[in-house]
Amino acid sequence: MKRLWIPQTVATCMLLGALYPDSPYGYYILLRSVCCGAFAFVAVRAAARNQQGWVWILGITAAIYNPIFRVHLTRTTWSAVNIVTIAAPS
Repeated sequence: MKRLWIPQTVATCMLLGALYPDSPYGYYILLRSVCCGAFAFVAVRAAARNQQGWVWILGITAAIYNPIFRVHLTRTTWSAVNIVTIAAPS
């Protein structure tokens, strides 16, 4: 349980980088993979601690950032989703 902050910090830093409007498309593909993996990992850890609310929130967030079955949104909407994801305490 010691290093739970590492995936969250990496995801947060990448989400902040996604707010830069001139990021290349490849960055967003990498962002989806990293965020999906980080949120899924933290959701599993939350399940182990019986934090069912966080399991649902993190699971849905992982699904939104899923790189295989993509959610297609406009750049403006993605920026809003990224900001909400950064702001969500976990």
